[in-house]
Amino acid sequence: MLNNKMQEALNAQINAELYSSYLYLATAAYFEGTDLPGFASWMTVQAQEELFHAKKFYDYIYERDGAVTLQAIDAPPKAWDSPLAAFDAAYKHEQHITGRIHELVALARELKDPATENFLQWFVSEQVEEEATAKGIVQQLRLIGDSGTGKLIIDRELGTRVFTPPPAE
Repeated sequence: MLNNKMQEALNAQINAELYSSYLYLATAAYFEGTDLPGFASWMTVQAQEELFHAKKFYDYIYERDGAVTLQAIDAPPKAWDSPLAAFDAAYKHEQHITGRIHELVALARELKDPATENFLQWFVSEQVEEEATAKGIVQQLRLIGDSGTGKLIIDRELGTRVFTPPPAE
């Protein structure tokens, strides 16, 4: 059974993951409106991935005889100044989520909850990948500057991404 403090923190993380999904869907909509379908597709896949993360937390809470309490999701921004600004915001958001995951790990240790600490290790690794991917795209966008050709090339590359749920553990 989950400690009440841990259950509350995991429920807050469900909300954070759902917000992440909402944020990436809003970013996809921004890119659709700016005729960058590859960028939009990448963000849509990212939104699906964040929903998957939320569901992992949801399932874990019930596996530990806890209770899920869904909360209101804040509205995300609607527009960004540029593709670079959108991806820079995504990178900063992933850094924020990494911090939240690290806080959950610290709480699991404090509460002497090795099962939850073990569960969270998947997210620790996932966040390394999430940050590296977003940072890489930010770096590419900085490199190309205002080049329309560069944006077109990156748009095509980003459009090849597909959502593939990780295999069952």
